[in-house]
Amino acid sequence: MTLEEAGEQPGPVATLPGSRPEQRGVGTMSRVLVLNASYEPINVCTVRRAAVLVLKQRAEILEHSQWALHAESITMPRPVVIRLITYVRIPRDAHSRKITRRAIFARDQWTCQYCGNERGTLTIDHVIPRSKGGTSAWDNIVTCCAPCNRRKGDRLPNQAGMHPRHAPKAPSPTLFVHVAMTRIPDVWQPYLAHAA
Repeated sequence: MTLEEAGEQPGPVATLPGSRPEQRGVGTMSRVLVLNASYEPINVCTVRRAAVLVLKQRAEILEHSQWALHAESITMPRPVVIRLITYVRIPRDAHSRKITRRAIFARDQWTCQYCGNERGTLTIDHVIPRSKGGTSAWDNIVTCCAPCNRRKGDRLPNQAGMHPRHAPKAPSPTLFVHVAMTRIPDVWQPYLAHAA
């Protein structure tokens, strides 16, 4: 007689965090939002890293999924949002954060800062061109569609008659959470909205 015939269900299979097929990869289910002790979003990490922080009592689980993590001797809820127990000082100088195209696009909401259109041919533009002394800094780079980029060329905003709709500036730290994810899980939204 098998377990199924006896009406019993087999026990859980011992696995390591993130080893189930549905938890592998870079999808939203394999990432955990990390909050500082002050509840400020500071990072995104893997389920495995979050589990280690919880087991070492360096973090607590605020939100968990319906899945559980099973190991040989313990079972714990699968974290979705964790909060560090001790406050970690985060540098506020976003200028020290790496500038990427994706971060610029996310900061500018995937919209050309000159014409306001959302186009699939987005690129970046140095408001003051590098050839004219402009820097590759948060406050000098904007999202730009290809037609506007060609039209502005290597000219200053006054020469081209083109000025960004919004003054470029360093983004809020929560932007980097958005950049790390292709889709923000619904359960994260209140924590990110509170920090905005």
